Amino acid sequence: MAKSPEVEHPNKAIAWAARDSSGQLSPLNFSRRARGERDVTFKVLYCGICHSDLHMLKNEWGTSTYPLVPWHEIVGVVTEVGNKVQKFKVGDKVGVGCMVGSCHSCDNCANHLENYCPKMILTYAAKYYDGTTTYGGYSNIMVSDEHFVVRIPDNLPLDAAAPLLCAGITVYSPLKFYGLDKPGTQVGVVGLGGLGHVAVKFAKAMGAKVTVISTSPNKKKEALEHLGADSFLVSKDQDQMQAAQGTLDGIIDTVSAQHPLLPLLGLLKTQGKLVMVGAPEKPLELPIFPLLMGRKLVGGSCIGGMKETQEMIDFAAKHNIAADIEVIPIDYVNTAMERLLKADVRYRFVIDIEKTLKSNS
Repeated sequence: MAKSPEVEHPNKAIAWAARDSSGQLSPLNFSRRARGERDVTFKVLYCGICHSDLHMLKNEWGTSTYPLVPWHEIVGVVTEVGNKVQKFKVGDKVGVGCMVGSCHSCDNCANHLENYCPKMILTYAAKYYDGTTTYGGYSNIMVSDEHFVVRIPDNLPLDAAAPLLCAGITVYSPLKFYGLDKPGTQVGVVGLGGLGHVAVKFAKAMGAKVTVISTSPNKKKEALEHLGADSFLVSKDQDQMQAAQGTLDGIIDTVSAQHPLLPLLGLLKTQGKLVMVGAPEKPLELPIFPLLMGRKLVGGSCIGGMKETQEMIDFAAKHNIAADIEVIPIDYVNTAMERLLKADVRYRFVIDIEKTLKSNS
C-alpha cells in the first residue's frame, strides 16, 4: 500500500496543494526525501506561477496526480549539502526550474539537453528515481540533485529571478538555437504576457530589433516605452500586418490560445523562422504553401538544458534582466489562478513563500 505524502519521506514539510481536478489549493503537510550525497537542500523563499500550472492543476493534459504540489520557478537559500556536492555551499542563492532528473546516459543528456531526455523527470507530478512522486515549489523546503540546481547571482533579486527559471529559459533557448541572437536581427514576439515580456528583454539585450505582435492595441505603450521594443503591430489590423510583410528574420510565438499562423508566416523574410513556445490545447492549422515559397521554417522549443539555463541566468544578471512581477501571499493563490486565466497579471505572479507559507498553514 502506498504511503501518504506526510510519511513517505523522513523530512517533514508544508505546502499548498490541489487534492483533485477542481484545482483548488489548500494547506498540506507532506514530506521531502532525505538528503543524498549529491543533493542540495534549500529553504524556499519565492516561487513563480506559470501558465502551464493551470493545466496541471485541473488535469487538462491528463498527467496530473493528486495531491499535487505545483510550481517550478523555485528560488531560495541553501541550508544543507551532501558530502559529494561540489558546486554549492550553505548560504548560496539557488533555484530549481522545470526538471529535477534525467537518465544522464542518452545522447541528449550527453549534449547538455536534459530537457529532451526521454526519461526527464519533471519538478512536480512526476515519478522520481525511487518511484515516489515529485512535489513542486509551493513548499517551505526543496531537495534536489545538484545537477538540476542553478546558482542565482547576487545582483539578481530573487523574487524577480524566479520566473526566469521557466519563462526566461523558454525564450532564451530558441533565440540562441535558431540564430536570432545576433545584433541587428529583426525579431518578432507574439504575445506580451509572462513569456513575451521576457522575450522582448532578452532579444533587446542580444542586440535584436524587436517587434511586438499583439491583438491588444492598448499594449503598445507598454511594449515600446516600458519594455523597449522597437515597433508594435496589432495582429488584427490588416493594414499594419500588410505593411510589415517580409520584414522579420524570426518570430518567437508565445501564445497558448488558438490563433492563425498564416499572418505570422507572412511577416517573415525568405528563410525566416517561426518558433512556437506556447502550448495551445488544440492543434493549430499550418498552411504549407507559404513555407514552400519562402523556404520558411516552423519550429519549437521547450525550456533548456541545465548548462544553458545557468548561462541564461548569468546573462540576465549581466544585462539586469528580471521578470516584471506581482508578489502575493500564498493564501491569495486561488484568486491569482483565476486572474491568470483571464491574463490579469503584469506579467508574472510570484508567491512570497518565506513570509506567508507558515502563517497560513
